[in-house]
Amino acid sequence: MGRKREMIELLRTNDAVQISFLTAILADAGIEALVFDNHTSIVEGSIGAIPRRLMVADDAAKFARELIAGVEGVGEIAASDK
Repeated sequence: MGRKREMIELLRTNDAVQISFLTAILADAGIEALVFDNHTSIVEGSIGAIPRRLMVADDAAKFARELIAGVEGVGEIAASDK
C-alpha cells in the first residue's frame, strides 16, 4: 500500500473559468489537480456562497504554486505549506 497523501489548497474562487484554466496549466506540467466543492457550488446557484477549491497533492504543492504564481489575473494563492 502506498504512502497516504494529503491534499493542499492552492486557490479558492467562484471563477469557474480560472479554475479550468489553472487545472489545464497544472495538467500540462504533469500535476494532477482536483476541484473540491464544484457540485456544491453549482447547486447553490449564482450567489457565490461556496467557492470552488483547487487542490493538489502535498508533494506537488510547492511546484504547483511556483508554476501558477506568474499567471496573470490569478487571485491570491494559498500560501501555507502544510
